[in-house]
Amino acid sequence: MKTPLRVGTVPYLVGRPMDLGLEDEEGIELQYAVPARLVEGLRSGEIDVALVSSIELFRRPEYGYIAGIGVAGRGVVSSVQLFLRKAIEDVRTVALDPSSRTARTLARILLADGPAPSFEEVGGDGDPRELPCDAWLRIGDPALRECHGEGLAHWNPSEQWTLQTGLPFVFAPWIVGPGVDLDSHLPAFERAAQRGLAAALDLARQAAQEWDLPEGICEQYLTRECLYRLPGDEMKKALWTFRDRAGALDLCDASLEPRAITL
Repeated sequence: MKTPLRVGTVPYLVGRPMDLGLEDEEGIELQYAVPARLVEGLRSGEIDVALVSSIELFRRPEYGYIAGIGVAGRGVVSSVQLFLRKAIEDVRTVALDPSSRTARTLARILLADGPAPSFEEVGGDGDPRELPCDAWLRIGDPALRECHGEGLAHWNPSEQWTLQTGLPFVFAPWIVGPGVDLDSHLPAFERAAQRGLAAALDLARQAAQEWDLPEGICEQYLTRECLYRLPGDEMKKALWTFRDRAGALDLCDASLEPRAITL
């Protein structure tokens, strides 16, 4: 028997249009974890492929990524938010969600102009909201609920990125570990994406019931805010621009050029 392909994905609504039914594909073993833990699995070799923080592409050599699909946004994406206790121009301290690597890097990039705030790390599975900072970064389903369920003041990093660059922001591609041969499994990732996009409205309705949010908000999030397909060239340009801006702040290795794997 062939060794199964060990695939990791996020336990958030945003990942379902990318991984729906992937656990039923032959030869694939699927597991769920927050992005920071998926990164650890990629680095240790315990995971072969992960739907995970895009900044990781530029922190270790020899990664690849599946071109044309991923979790992205061109404007507001409600599941990544900087919640504010002060006006954004007055923010001097920011508590960072421990679950994400990409969102915290994006926040650092966007807030680097002008008086850059200090960033406070939350250990373990801690809650950034509990720190007495001017703002806190939240990702995933909790950010979506706090934004629309509690109506908290917020500033959207994805929106700001697009306003500044004119590009979409790629939060999470399928990152392929060094030396992993993905060729025979590529059709499975395409099929999962097709299933997920076809089921987006049903997924949104289920989330609305679970979180006691209006269906329209969840539908807007999954079908209009989140992009799951991008032309390969545009995806690369968005990723490389992120790499260059992060590299300028010594947040990644700007010399890395991960290989694009075409579906």
